Amino acid sequence: MINFELIIGVIEIVMIATTPLVFASIGELVTEKSGVLNLGIEGIMLVGAVMAFITLVTTGSYIIALVVSILSGVLMSSLFAFFVLFLMSNQIATGLSLTIFGIGLSSMLGKEFIGIPIEGLNPWFFVIASFFVVLLVSYFLNTTKNGLVLRAVGESHTSAHALGYNVILVRFLSIIFGGSMCALAGFYISICYAPMWQEGMTAGRGWIALAIVVFATWKPKNVLIGAYIFGGVTIIQMNLQALGLRLPAQLFSMAPYVVTLIVLVIISSNQLRIKLSAPASLTVPFYKGR
Repeated sequence: MINFELIIGVIEIVMIATTPLVFASIGELVTEKSGVLNLGIEGIMLVGAVMAFITLVTTGSYIIALVVSILSGVLMSSLFAFFVLFLMSNQIATGLSLTIFGIGLSSMLGKEFIGIPIEGLNPWFFVIASFFVVLLVSYFLNTTKNGLVLRAVGESHTSAHALGYNVILVRFLSIIFGGSMCALAGFYISICYAPMWQEGMTAGRGWIALAIVVFATWKPKNVLIGAYIFGGVTIIQMNLQALGLRLPAQLFSMAPYVVTLIVLVIISSNQLRIKLSAPASLTVPFYKGR
């Protein structure tokens, strides 16, 4: 006999666990749509998480914690934007450096806050908000003039510049939005999903978010599908452990990342699909005046 209560319970857990992936993925999608690849997602999420936790413990205000967390994402992404847009540094190397910096900074800042208990927020507001964010981003990119300009910059920044659009400004704002969403994902993790601070508590979600953007073929609505597939795999492996399936714990922990690799290999095998979906100017630096 089908246990509907169990099924509903699993669906609820999957939705709660998947929400940070949705926020981080949709933020990175907008960044990449403008032609910039930010591999610093993991670092930004960690800094957003630790700043939210520290602020909440210090002030007791969830609103201030949310604002500070998002501002930390703005600062981190602004640093990335400064290097890649103005100093023309390599996007991949800069993004990786940002992740390493974020991991170290969050570890240093949160050292004295490990193990401090807090009262977490109800996650359902953010679960619902994640769907609205995806729908709004989809509407913005596909319907509004500014969204079309952003896409044009990602497809051909030279042509967009020739038409009089400010390529640097569009990319800067896109990077800021992406950083804000990653910080929001970090806030959700440390304040709602697992109300505590622990080093590395994002557990690689930033890297999974990058894979989700590719899986979604840079389409906002597909982000939800990809995020829930990866989030579902994570929850399933936890439930299998709870049911006492006798397999090494390391094998269960590897499951989401193995699925990530498999999906990327499958998608990458269709090069035409990637070329038709990925922004043509992705990772290509823009030199003003050329």
